[in-house]
Amino acid sequence: MLLSPDLGRNSGLVALFIASFLAATFVPFSSEAALFAVLRLHPDMFSAAIIIATIGNTAGGMVTYGMGRWLAQRKPLKQLERVARWGAPATALGWLPFVGDAICLAAGWLKLNWPAVLLWQFAGRAARYWVVAQGSLL
Repeated sequence: MLLSPDLGRNSGLVALFIASFLAATFVPFSSEAALFAVLRLHPDMFSAAIIIATIGNTAGGMVTYGMGRWLAQRKPLKQLERVARWGAPATALGWLPFVGDAICLAAGWLKLNWPAVLLWQFAGRAARYWVVAQGSLL
């Protein structure tokens, strides 16, 4: 139904997914603020909101990883040695402001194993969103 009581809850989760996805690309956006807002309005959606935000943010991070793979066909970069040394676990820090996108892009550029990158990104982003979500309960 168009005016169901769940419409606000569901649209909040859709907006959270979109915000989380965009924030993990080169679009400057705060997915943490979106998560915080959803949880302040619907604290009963704690787990669902964390999962949706994590999936959206990980998907955005994988788009950045894919861009790196595509760009790698152009020219190798010596500056990527640090990410190469740490490998896929470095992408657990993909959520960091400013450097996170660069880490994900570098992982793609280096053609790191994408399932490992996906799992490490998911773990790092889930941990970050869990911490943010805990703050919304205070």
